[in-house]
Amino acid sequence: MTASTQAIKLANIAAAAAADKIAENIVGFDVTSITPLNDVCVLVSARNERQVSGIADGVEVQMLEIGVKALRREGKSLARWILLDFGDVVVHVMHEEERVYYSLERLYSDCAVVALDAATA
Repeated sequence: MTASTQAIKLANIAAAAAADKIAENIVGFDVTSITPLNDVCVLVSARNERQVSGIADGVEVQMLEIGVKALRREGKSLARWILLDFGDVVVHVMHEEERVYYSLERLYSDCAVVALDAATA
């Protein structure tokens, strides 16, 4: 099974919103092979807590503008790692230190990379 076209479209919208807020190291993974809950996982990095929070807010606002509301949001109070769950798409906005420490890319290493327009910008 592979990620749905709709999930890839939403992941691109989320990635573009993150890029607009100066997110770094944007990458998406097709996680359908390891979880039935989501299709795409988007990882983005930021240099400080204020930027982590700003990126997460920007992604949420952009998704709301297209009618997609976050089902869950975790980590907003510390703003070191904010998880936004939009159903088919999950966005991890991580402080660069957490990104290195937890190394989610290693967790998703067997998953296909989803081409995100914002990742090449």
